[in-house]
Amino acid sequence: MNHPQQNKSEAWQQGVLENNPALVQLLGLCPLLAVSNTLVNAIGLGLATLLTVTLTNTLVSALRPVLRQEVRIAMFVIIIAGTVTVIERLMEAWLFDLHGVLGIFIPLIVTNCLILARAEAFASRHNVAAAALDGLAMGTGFMLALLLMGAIREIIGYSTLLRDAGLLFGGWLGDDAQALTLYLAGDEYHFLLFSLPPGAFLILGLLVAAHRQLLQTRQQHSGRVVQAAQSLSQQVSASRQQT
Repeated sequence: MNHPQQNKSEAWQQGVLENNPALVQLLGLCPLLAVSNTLVNAIGLGLATLLTVTLTNTLVSALRPVLRQEVRIAMFVIIIAGTVTVIERLMEAWLFDLHGVLGIFIPLIVTNCLILARAEAFASRHNVAAAALDGLAMGTGFMLALLLMGAIREIIGYSTLLRDAGLLFGGWLGDDAQALTLYLAGDEYHFLLFSLPPGAFLILGLLVAAHRQLLQTRQQHSGRVVQAAQSLSQQVSASRQQT
């Protein structure tokens, strides 16, 4: 039986690195490519998606005893749609400007394959704590990929970082929110292509390639460590037999 701490560590490792929803499973690419033109937009949609997948996993797991097998997929979609509707209404009330910028991509979270896939493959088969942890890990992995895309595209496309930061605070900071924006270069030092959909495809391809190279490097390193441990164990056994 695995130790609970090991299960938590494995869940985070799977969600963030080894089985990242965006960079490995390539799920949710529509919002990933469309909304990640700035870091602020990526933060807004990333948090909404993280909250949705975590709450959906929790609700699906908690309702397992009353969900009939024949209609489970339809019920999953209803749970997801209800969760997204609540989140959208809250954003419309408290973050109206950000909600206007993200537009249709907030209700489109309902169609994100990541959320339905985790509900069916994991939440419907595990207890509430495990399902919530899985949703949190997978949602965090998706959000980190979204943030990385947003930061890279904004830096190259606009030569800024945290552009329109006031959207994250619903106007509470007023003009002071402009101080959060980092201007990295002048207006003449930017590549507008990367703020457009073609640039999003280019950045995503580079990120996927870099992520796969990282995983291969980790696997090779782990293999060398295992070989070294086995060699050391064999040497110790041989020396004991000689003595």
